[in-house]
Amino acid sequence: MFDLDKWQEIYYSLKKHKLRTILTAFGVFWGIFMLVVLMGAGNGLRNGVMQGFDIAKNAVFVWTEQTSLPYQGLQPGRQITLDNGDFRAIRSNIKEIEVIAPRNFLSGDFMVVRGDRSVSFQVYGDYPQYVHVKPMIITSGRFINAHDIKDRRKIAVIGSQVKSRLYQPDEDPINTYIKIKGVPFKVVGTFDSPLQSDDAIQDIQTIYLPNTTMQLAFNQGEDLGWFGFIPKAGVPAAVVEDKVKALLAQRHKIHPDDRSALGSFNVEKEFQEVQGLFAGIKAVSWLVSIMTIIAGVVGVGNIMLIIVKERTKEFGVRKSVGAPPWSIVSMIILESLVLTGVAGYLGLLSGVGFVELINYALIEFDAQSDFFANPEIDFKVSVTALIVLVLAGTLAGIVPARKAASTNPVVALRDE
Repeated sequence: MFDLDKWQEIYYSLKKHKLRTILTAFGVFWGIFMLVVLMGAGNGLRNGVMQGFDIAKNAVFVWTEQTSLPYQGLQPGRQITLDNGDFRAIRSNIKEIEVIAPRNFLSGDFMVVRGDRSVSFQVYGDYPQYVHVKPMIITSGRFINAHDIKDRRKIAVIGSQVKSRLYQPDEDPINTYIKIKGVPFKVVGTFDSPLQSDDAIQDIQTIYLPNTTMQLAFNQGEDLGWFGFIPKAGVPAAVVEDKVKALLAQRHKIHPDDRSALGSFNVEKEFQEVQGLFAGIKAVSWLVSIMTIIAGVVGVGNIMLIIVKERTKEFGVRKSVGAPPWSIVSMIILESLVLTGVAGYLGLLSGVGFVELINYALIEFDAQSDFFANPEIDFKVSVTALIVLVLAGTLAGIVPARKAASTNPVVALRDE
């Protein structure tokens, strides 16, 4: 039942010492505010860095370099070159691989020509499986398929930036032709990047060709540049990485201790390290914020003890006329809850508003980067913060409330 007199009493009690109430409430306000802002900043850092992971989180890439150790009569300094035979051997012998995507790159200075327009773009030779390694949004047409690989079709899939540079805004590029080093290729698809990072800008300036077509059209023979892999479900990426490198070392007569002949990049390992880093940042954010909240709660508890001391005679009168201890306890705890609850709620709103303001500024001024993007506060954090507030308010009022309830009426009435 709503007790208006009790709420008026709490109001006048807090109003009596305005400066003391404001300073005490500010401690709680600042703790919740810092919790929300630090969490939002941590999420912004995480989102910015995660944008750099524009490939499958468990992908592995393997490439070749020069040998550094002699082996089986072969001198160091050999340049190892991958080929289609390596592709077939890996596919046949390593069963832990779900996706294997051989890749080639068209090197040299050249222009991509369409009509009277010519622009320099990066060109890759790929297999259909590459979309599982690096996701993309097909905006029209299609990506490379198995028939393109088998028949060595001269087709191309172009990025959105390639389209805008070679075509008119209202022009459909599908079934038109572009020339790469003088070789015509039919455009069968366009794509965009699902990301908004700097890497995405580079992606949409890319042209994909069937790998077999690139090998034939540009005299690359059986050579391959590097491989992208995705392991089967439940298989660590490191297992695939080690087995592929061991097989390639055997095929190309590389010394078992030669660490420079084969290069690799384990996205899963990097991703786990980054996740661990942000887990640490999140823990530190919680620690700093909770310590600040505790400092504010201790301040609230001290203030409530002072209030109890100031109202000792009042409590003595209440008990002498028959007021039960619980009525005094509930009033003190409720007063503490009001102080911490209102201050904390305002801190929560201010923190969320501040984070949203930062997010708006980043979007408005296009300032999101690979290090900080889309700071956000999730619902769980907000609910947790409110629960912390309720518990903090209750704890802050328990000791003063018990002290007030244990007041001896005779002693209290003599208090000056």
